[in-house]
Amino acid sequence: MTGDAPRPGEVALPFDPAARADASLVFIGRVASPWSRGDCPKNLREARARGGDFALLVDADFRAGLAGLRPGAEVIVLYWTGQARRDLIVQSPAHRPGPTGVFALRSPARPNPVAVAVTRITTLDAATGRIGIEAIDAFDGTPLLDLKPWLPGVDIPPQTQGP
Repeated sequence: MTGDAPRPGEVALPFDPAARADASLVFIGRVASPWSRGDCPKNLREARARGGDFALLVDADFRAGLAGLRPGAEVIVLYWTGQARRDLIVQSPAHRPGPTGVFALRSPARPNPVAVAVTRITTLDAATGRIGIEAIDAFDGTPLLDLKPWLPGVDIPPQTQGP
């Protein structure tokens, strides 16, 4: 388990989820950003506001998978926030009035530290695997898990009907 002691109201699991191996993943590359521990934005909106040079660096073995992507397209980026705690199941974030279950939060501290960002491609060099993006709220060097196209007809929930 990593990190500081739980805050008041937080609940830690009696085990470290990192010690249980149920699946395996392959990192397909890394995130390039100006962020490091202590200065990383809390969310993508803040990362966009602060600005910087952001890119996804896709390893050579996976670059053929970039075919069909283009500058201007939105992508869903899945990345591994492996430096975060994995044992907190209830957290007390400063922006909430009380303790909240991890599955109701976007916190990087979770049993499986998979984070998601929807961002826009600004540049694309498939030969080098460098995808310039508008912003991301991840440390420089964060492992990249997957990219998926963001599709407005699929990824926007249907509108709820009022009474």
